[in-house]
Amino acid sequence: MTSCPSGATPSEAEAFLAAHPEIEAVDIVLHDANGIGRGKIIRRHELLALYSSGRHMPISILGLDICGEDVHETGLIWDQGDGDLRAWPIPGTLVPLHNTTPPRAEVFMSLYDLDGNPMTSDPRHALQRQVNALAEMGYHPAGAFELEFFLLDKDRDEYGKARPARDVLDGRPSSKTEVYSVDHLHGMLPLFNDIYKGAELAGIRAETMISEYAPGQYELTLDYRTDVMQAADDLMRLKRIVRAQARAHGVTACFMAKPIEAYAGSGMHFHVSLCDENGKNVFIEETEGDWNDLIRHAIGGMSTTMAEAMLVFAPHANSWRRFSNQSYAPVSPTWGVNNRSVALRIPAGSIKARRIEHRPAGVDANPYLVGATVLAALRHGIENRIDPGPETTGNGYDDAGDHNFPTDWHEAIRAAQKSTFLKDALGEDMHRTFTAIKAAEYARVARTVADVDFDLYLHTV
Repeated sequence: MTSCPSGATPSEAEAFLAAHPEIEAVDIVLHDANGIGRGKIIRRHELLALYSSGRHMPISILGLDICGEDVHETGLIWDQGDGDLRAWPIPGTLVPLHNTTPPRAEVFMSLYDLDGNPMTSDPRHALQRQVNALAEMGYHPAGAFELEFFLLDKDRDEYGKARPARDVLDGRPSSKTEVYSVDHLHGMLPLFNDIYKGAELAGIRAETMISEYAPGQYELTLDYRTDVMQAADDLMRLKRIVRAQARAHGVTACFMAKPIEAYAGSGMHFHVSLCDENGKNVFIEETEGDWNDLIRHAIGGMSTTMAEAMLVFAPHANSWRRFSNQSYAPVSPTWGVNNRSVALRIPAGSIKARRIEHRPAGVDANPYLVGATVLAALRHGIENRIDPGPETTGNGYDDAGDHNFPTDWHEAIRAAQKSTFLKDALGEDMHRTFTAIKAAEYARVARTVADVDFDLYLHTV
């Protein structure tokens, strides 16, 4: 038996198998730089060996682009002979899956070298590095991610555009912005009920469902976690649940940042706070509204590093279509209180729940990398006592200023490649892997002839 570096033990698998005799197979899922779940489906009798010996997987699995193609510039392919490393299960992530036939389970994995050292191009390890760095300072991050998504029809409209899904209850169509409409939610209740059931089986405390600010757009809130890694796991797993249950109901769950050009896109706002060794929230001010140095410096770190880190928050070509004036997607590193036009928002409410809502990331971003980057930024701000500047009290879109902010995907890639901050936030290997993958994807998109080219130029130039 090989010692498991992730801390998982065979007793966890034994207890799970005893409690779930119906389970016939298990999805073993490792997340790459794009947040795509890659791995295998193993049979029930293979589970104990997974916990006692791990599972060999090729190192190249973490060097793939969005299409699953090798990106040689990551250095993870032929430079290392595409050798096998060992994937190990993450303790506490083995859960049954809802609505599968025959019944299956799922477990998250992380990659290590054959000596048990973390494989540093694994996004989970990037987040863990920042959690550990804050622990050395005496702080423990807590947080939660918001999940916004679209439910779309399986077929496009006559113009080839995405369109909202019909209600799964009775097939009723809707093309209106039904923001906060409770009655509108009723048409999707059979699907939502399955999502909640899947979340319950997975141990995720999924909470409020909201009809959001675009036709077919919804938001599902998650309970605040004292463990940021668990918060990222919740988001990753819930996306898989939503996608699977939507498919079972005949509709498509869409996690693109901007699927419908005329309406707002989907964000993945990250709520974060810091606790001390006694579990006390150190962002809490003595007098309400009189912000203490820790929360101000954390905001300062996030705002001054945001421009060079935007590739993490907006990692794809489509991500940048989400950013437009007055679209609830911030376009500059502003901050403010109870203000949804800024990038860094201190929500109104109980002083005991004081936190920062980091709003730039789209739902297409990888929560492990977003978490790592945000934690590194707030650590940077606290260590260097960075002043965030004046609070924005009005329209944040009018307060953009000159922040040397990237305006498109290509600029964001170049900024990320040169960023010493991002290299520290992600680790040198993860930084190289991530930026190489993004550069390769940019080249793929840049050479693609899009439909808009024919619309604009076919008969005019």
